[in-house]
Amino acid sequence: MRSSLSLCSWHHRLVPMFSKKSRENWPPALCLRALAAIVFIANFLWVPGQASAQNRLPTLGDGAELTTSAERRLGDGIARQLYRDPDYLDDPVLVEYVHTQWQALLAAARAQGELSPELDERFAWEVLLGRDRSVNAFALPGGYLGVHLGLIGVTASRDELASVLAHELSHVTQRHIARLMAQQGKQTPLLLGSMILAVLAASKNPGAAQALAVGGQALAVQNQLNFSRDMEREADRVGFGLMDGAGFAPQGFVAMFDKLQQANRLNDNGSWPYLRSHPLTTQRQADMQARLPAGSAQAQPTLEHALLAARARVLSRPGTDVLRQWMAEPQGSGFAELPAQRRAAALYAAALAASSLNDTQQALGLLPRLQQVVRGDAVARRQVELLAAELDMARGDARAVLRRLPQNGRTRPEMLLRGQALLQAADKAPPPDALRAAQIEDLQTWLALHPRDAGAWLQLAQLWQAQGQALRGVRSEAEAHAARYDYAAAVDRFKAGQDLARRSTTAADHVEASIIDTRLRAVESLLREQAAER
Repeated sequence: MRSSLSLCSWHHRLVPMFSKKSRENWPPALCLRALAAIVFIANFLWVPGQASAQNRLPTLGDGAELTTSAERRLGDGIARQLYRDPDYLDDPVLVEYVHTQWQALLAAARAQGELSPELDERFAWEVLLGRDRSVNAFALPGGYLGVHLGLIGVTASRDELASVLAHELSHVTQRHIARLMAQQGKQTPLLLGSMILAVLAASKNPGAAQALAVGGQALAVQNQLNFSRDMEREADRVGFGLMDGAGFAPQGFVAMFDKLQQANRLNDNGSWPYLRSHPLTTQRQADMQARLPAGSAQAQPTLEHALLAARARVLSRPGTDVLRQWMAEPQGSGFAELPAQRRAAALYAAALAASSLNDTQQALGLLPRLQQVVRGDAVARRQVELLAAELDMARGDARAVLRRLPQNGRTRPEMLLRGQALLQAADKAPPPDALRAAQIEDLQTWLALHPRDAGAWLQLAQLWQAQGQALRGVRSEAEAHAARYDYAAAVDRFKAGQDLARRSTTAADHVEASIIDTRLRAVESLLREQAAER
């Protein structure tokens, strides 16, 4: 993985997926369909504009050439590759934090009429995290959003992070991918073929990809990005208008822009100068400042964001030397005089880094200091308690985890941690059956509302297996595969469930077998559709 500071810049990473390995496994047909998403992921260096109902700019078109169903299928195909990527990360704590902001922005888009009922119903509206240190985020077809941990790690406030999410959300709501596919349809087949070859070559040899894009292709790409600049301005305007309605300070746009300006100056290697779709950074920054409402609130850092930005930095795997530096930071002179957010972030990072290096004793020793810093902030205290439960789990004390977590907590991080503790405890001193039954009920309730949560399905499968309910366990495994669009694996597990059901004499298993038969037919149909698209 490349560690560079570029946001939404496909001239630095032509295929903005999580890892090179996964890109090498892409079939050519998928690369062709992904081309639209790749081209429009242009520089996230924007000019926000006011977006009031009285002064709304006209949109650039409705993207009628690509139906919402077709765009969703395109996004599902790309998401399937991301789920398989070794850098894909389902960290319940970070996923919950980003999704909370994402949902607030979606609600604002609905309220302001920027999100149509059709898109709201048909698109996935899902955020996928990548364990990558580069500062990057990208919108994908069908309502998917990719976010690298490096982006979360450099933001100083929830408002800065929300500004990126708002911009990318607006790319989706304004149907920019559909418009770009219509624009690409105007290119000659030979030119389009050359661009596709460049995309394919980029996954194996960036230098070869650059050579393929030189010459006549460069003019067409520049024309394409001329169109993309209009999209960027529209995404700026719409995204900026969502901030206040979603409960975020619009000043977060300005603060994030400052970071991107510095990153661009320090890290732009000039490999793709003709793909730069933005004017001078100082120009954009001046325009942004001018469009902020008078007296607008500053983006305020919070203890919770400081903790979770630190978590993102540690989980991005910066290397052993860096982790040891973070472990040593709380011991430095003058540490006590640092602002509370800085101390909280440093202590959290040190504890999590120590746990990552299997030094659980030092990690636990840092907890009291961290708890003291956040004692007056209930939201931050919750994050510290979750960290403490993770540390208990790391040292093998599942009972301590169960004592620490609320038994009726149904938020995803607590629920999945509690399930891990129940499974770990089963290997040593089995917990009461009532606790496992309650956990299974909580997971089933959650999955009724979030049927595409593969992580929850996998934990439910393990709990059913621990309860001796093999058939239900196999079905849950199949549902986990289906949730990540791995329909072939799902069909395999459903068929394994059918074999188990044939040998069973339990009445309850016959009911489960009927469910499996129905789901198998549905997933086999999806598998045929998936195969036909390749």
